[in-house]
Amino acid sequence: MNGAAAIDAPLLLGMMRLHEEPELHAPARLADWLEARLDEGLDWFDHADIYGEGQGETLFGAALRARPALASRVRVVTKTGIVTAARDRSRTLGRSSAGIKHYDSSRAHVTAAIEAALKRLGVERLDHFLIHRPDPLMDAEATGRALDDAIAAGKVGAAGVSNFLPEQWRRLQGAMQHRLASHQLQLSLAHTRPLFDGSFDALVGDGLASLAWSPLSGGRVMTGPARPALLTLAEAHGVSPAGLALAWLRALPGRPLPVIGSLKAERIRALHADADLALPRPDWFALLEAARGQEVA
Repeated sequence: MNGAAAIDAPLLLGMMRLHEEPELHAPARLADWLEARLDEGLDWFDHADIYGEGQGETLFGAALRARPALASRVRVVTKTGIVTAARDRSRTLGRSSAGIKHYDSSRAHVTAAIEAALKRLGVERLDHFLIHRPDPLMDAEATGRALDDAIAAGKVGAAGVSNFLPEQWRRLQGAMQHRLASHQLQLSLAHTRPLFDGSFDALVGDGLASLAWSPLSGGRVMTGPARPALLTLAEAHGVSPAGLALAWLRALPGRPLPVIGSLKAERIRALHADADLALPRPDWFALLEAARGQEVA
């Protein structure tokens, strides 16, 4: 992977709500927060160019510029490919009276997005750069060339995808010289479908690191049918119910990396402490049974 950093961490800290947290907007304050997370052993941060229409990356970069010593310690994942209505340039070119949300995996868009992310984040390299959504209009050769060129230039450590199905990422992989390294997918106790439709097995088989977005399903894991089992087993293991739900994910092959959205220090510390619990196999299946409402066949 051309010297790419392997994603070896219990948690990936999601920056999707950073632009909504005014108390972290001052560069020095965010730098303090980042340094505390790094000192706790959490050095991977998940971004995308649509988070706050680039505000998340911009705030993160301002904090690194305020404390330059942190830049070499952080590991960054970011994504492109979703163009929101507000960022649709066709409005300014007279082709539409209103912006249209769409996908863009073109070589020009991907190349420009990489340059823009580097500038906003204030880092020398994007450790992992992902195509955010599968684009029905994707020219795999052109998209793959943009990713290969960025890796060869040292601007990107490794490329990956998000929300792709196996044949979608394999089409892109077939057009690339470098190996795709990671796949960000929705996976949780409340969303177990990838474990049974072959897509999770495919990413493990293809050697992609799995990054699980919405690992608590926006809180639905804690309020859904698995709640009684989570409470009982969490007490038995001496962990938080949310931490147990992340440990359930981490027990899967390849140890999926949960992308957590909380920016609260105490919440992050609690989840960090619990996520690497070695969950006994019967307890893992007890949680699966409770979440799905049925025994395994």
